[in-house]
Amino acid sequence: MTWRVGLVDSGAPEGLVRAATRFTLAGAEASAIPDPSGHGSRVATILAGASADLELVLAQVFDEAGPTTPVAVAAGLDWCVAAGATLVHLSLGLAADRAPLAAAVARALRAGCLVVAATPARGGPVYPAAYPGVIRGTGDARCAPGEISRLDAVTFGGCVRAPAGATAAGASIGAAHVSQALLRWARSGTPPAAAIQALVAHSRYDGPERRGATAPAERGDA
Repeated sequence: MTWRVGLVDSGAPEGLVRAATRFTLAGAEASAIPDPSGHGSRVATILAGASADLELVLAQVFDEAGPTTPVAVAAGLDWCVAAGATLVHLSLGLAADRAPLAAAVARALRAGCLVVAATPARGGPVYPAAYPGVIRGTGDARCAPGEISRLDAVTFGGCVRAPAGATAAGASIGAAHVSQALLRWARSGTPPAAAIQALVAHSRYDGPERRGATAPAERGDA
């Protein structure tokens, strides 16, 4: 079954996108602008690497003006769900907990949509990753492309390297690799608990990296 994936980010390569809407303080606009930072395009390329049988819908919440807002992210998330996305990926994290964003996440989860969001490897909570029901993705330097790690019950690590030719790295790229793993190993419409079990079953590493250890802990069934 084809995955329809919602991407809430700065943009995506035109050839990958089935539909796009731009969300700004002024409201929604029917078309997106070219990716101002390239961040969303790098994330989209990673997601698309899971399968050729994937439809991407883009909610563009970043533009040349810089930071986005919780209201814009919430509107983008709602739009992705309305557009039929069964997984929404957000390689972003906002420092403040805001009611409109929390409500949008809750609506997506009630609709049966998987929500994957980036979280930093260290530091305080960010949103929407900190909301209940969200699958959290971050970077894990142990992971090669195609590998993930289970860091806790709902947090998974992925490769920190972006596609060839890109210099980006970190939690947002790792989170994209976690969503790529879901797209590869789970079916569209899979409930969150089953999606997490699919990630656990395919995790190369179990538990956080033990700094200073002679070798990383690996899953015995890897």
